[in-house]
Amino acid sequence: MTFTYCTFAFRTLTYRALIAATLCVALPATVRAQDQKMADPGATRSGPAFDATGVGDTSVFAPLPMPPGTEFRSASGMPGPHYWQNRADYDIKATLDTAAKTLAGQLRLHYTNHSPDTLHFVWFQVEQNAFEDSSLNAYVFPEQSRFGARGFEGGDVIDHFDLVRGAATRVALTTRVEGTELKADLPQGLAPGASATFDIAWHFKVPEHGADRMGRDGALYELAQWYPRVAVYDDLRGWNTEPYLGQGEFYLEYGDFTYAVTVPAGYIVAGTGSLENGAEVLTVAERSRLAKAATSATPVAITTPDELSSGAARPRPAGTLTWRFHAHNVRDVAWATAPNYQWDASSWHGILAQAYYRPSAAPIWKDAADMARMSIEEYSTRWFPYPYPQITAVEGPISGMEYPMLAMEDRNDDEYQLYSVVTHEIGHNWFPMIVGSNERIHFWQDEGLNTFINLFSEARRYPARGDEMARAAEERALEQKAESIGVDIPIELQADRVPPQLLGLNSYDKPSVGLQLLREEILGHAAFDDAFKSYIQRWAYKHPAPADFFRTMEDVSGHRLDWFWREFWLNNYHFDQAIDTVVVRHHGDTDYVVVRYANRARGVLPIRARFTFGDGTTEDFRYPAEVWSTNTTRYLRRYTFIGKHVARIELDPDHQLIDIDRSNNVWTAPPVS
Repeated sequence: MTFTYCTFAFRTLTYRALIAATLCVALPATVRAQDQKMADPGATRSGPAFDATGVGDTSVFAPLPMPPGTEFRSASGMPGPHYWQNRADYDIKATLDTAAKTLAGQLRLHYTNHSPDTLHFVWFQVEQNAFEDSSLNAYVFPEQSRFGARGFEGGDVIDHFDLVRGAATRVALTTRVEGTELKADLPQGLAPGASATFDIAWHFKVPEHGADRMGRDGALYELAQWYPRVAVYDDLRGWNTEPYLGQGEFYLEYGDFTYAVTVPAGYIVAGTGSLENGAEVLTVAERSRLAKAATSATPVAITTPDELSSGAARPRPAGTLTWRFHAHNVRDVAWATAPNYQWDASSWHGILAQAYYRPSAAPIWKDAADMARMSIEEYSTRWFPYPYPQITAVEGPISGMEYPMLAMEDRNDDEYQLYSVVTHEIGHNWFPMIVGSNERIHFWQDEGLNTFINLFSEARRYPARGDEMARAAEERALEQKAESIGVDIPIELQADRVPPQLLGLNSYDKPSVGLQLLREEILGHAAFDDAFKSYIQRWAYKHPAPADFFRTMEDVSGHRLDWFWREFWLNNYHFDQAIDTVVVRHHGDTDYVVVRYANRARGVLPIRARFTFGDGTTEDFRYPAEVWSTNTTRYLRRYTFIGKHVARIELDPDHQLIDIDRSNNVWTAPPVS
């Protein structure tokens, strides 16, 4: 999803205003004098000022404790030989009442227990309960905040909750609601390998502002978190029953979905999956245009403004129509509907790329179908092929939210900003829709990885605005600023525990910066790309934990990265390299130089040093971060330069690393007396 920080709209992958973003953080006084004096035994002067986290030990390089490998999850980062996950197949029927602003539905869930455990109850998510007046969401988030209920009183009303036995027998189950979770007791245990079928009917009032993940705007509806969804039972935590508060997102099982939504006949529906009954809900002209779009690299107008105005965009003007969709191997479904949706479509390699938007949004949204097409092309060719038959961007009140095959964005008045949001939400089809991580516990595992791949997509669409490294520099500068004023926090922190003001920085940008450093400075492109793609391939349609990501990156790249995960992900180390001491001896036309590099903070990074000589020429030296492994505060190097005299030495001259104090990065030769 996208993230708004104070009054500044964050791009989904970088922040526009570095200073504004950090200065508007409303936190307790965390910026304080942290320097301390450390004795420098090799110098006669007083020791330099160090960051408070700076120490001389090498524990950052110690092996990182991680869960031992098991038959379910290998120590290499691969799924183990007996990896399992449960399966959830849904058949849903729902009716939207636009007069009453309610949705009523009935579903059948075929749930298969692949775990080695007998299950005596099953937990479900009933997330509309976040909009009850006494919900935990109401107590945690201010009413008028992004995730607040804004005065709306709603919630899921369960009409019946049955277990289906045989062809016709239904048994009413005993249930207990715990906020946004519902426990259904089974009359007998569900054994390993067995399946159960649930029949559930429910209804709810549709909120206008559904925690910026669903809702309505006039006649337009965006429906998500709209049906009771079975919770995940896994080998790590058993039942995952974290409440839905709004900030933490989803963790769901995979399965096949068939769903039918009945809406007023004048409405057009966009949804997850493939439309199954186009002959019933589309005109002959619309079906013909869709067929053309299926082989067109340029967008084709499926519905036009004139047809919307005249009513010709709909097969009939009155009554209702039922739209039927099918989606294979997804973890969720969502949909949007409006009576005035313009609809464009094109294709890439047989995959439809679609955009639905109201006429008032057309000046910018007319390019949205092409934006969707370019997004799936970029991610497919660089990382992992898009596996689904279509991708859809829908315009509406939601600022930015992702679901399988469906991305919600607001109208936006800037094409660059719109592409930033469109490509970010579509990128979520890789993380977490294909790689199904637990967003409520490890938010960075989808937002951070997705923010990283967005860099390449934005650079591809608008190369004149800079390549991926120019864009990455914006994120890196913000992380450096946050560290320098002490408002940064560890990445590996549960989503709902992150201060809302820091969510964008911590869960989006900071992990993206870490991945940039891994690719550019630590592993190199070949090793990083091999490992990153292997992670997607290994865990496609599965449930990876952070340790699976860490181990895969090490296993495939061939590098031990305990130190990096420890300092950048699990802790909150800062980075401040310095040139401590330089000794130069001139002998004829030769300079003999000794440089003692210093690390004045707890974190370690590679060393980039540029030597400038008296004739204006330069020479760069690069050393891996592991050179700090025997002493994390000092590293000594000797150099010999024939026919050159050293005039200047600078650390990280191109600002590729994080450094909270660059005033100590330069040494200049004293003038010759």
